[in-house]
Amino acid sequence: ADSPWSVEDILTEDEEQDRVPLQKLKLLGESEELRGLLLNPHLRQLLLAVDQAKDKSSLMKKYMQEPLFVEFADCCLRIVEPPEKENILPE
Repeated sequence: ADSPWSVEDILTEDEEQDRVPLQKLKLLGESEELRGLLLNPHLRQLLLAVDQAKDKSSLMKKYMQEPLFVEFADCCLRIVEPPEKENILPE
């Protein structure tokens, strides 16, 4: 309530569909696999560069060619959007 803005203030209607609920974001912090990836100094440097970049979009396109960054992105997606069980083949 004391915050001058909220997430809703900065998301357009098109971006709203890409929003991840807070409870799913919290799952990222609980993932041992993700923590393991974040121990890699090269990945940490890539993430820092994205965070500090003015043109995040073009840098993200470049980094999506980096296998380590793709592995990180895939790990995050598996956590916040787990594959549907019906698409998983039985072992």
